[in-house]
Amino acid sequence: MFRAIWDILRTIGTALALLVTWPFRALARLFGKASRSAGRTGRRPARARRV
Repeated sequence: MFRAIWDILRTIGTALALLVTWPFRALARLFGKASRSAGRTGRRPARARRV
């Protein structure tokens, strides 16, 4: 019986954590893309070649 209660509470906690963190993740993704695109010159740096 305690196991069933524990599973229900864990499921509710997981759903609540998802709802709370989702907006922050979306903002972080948005600002992460913005900062990466602002600092780029449009080309990738050349890799050092081994001799």
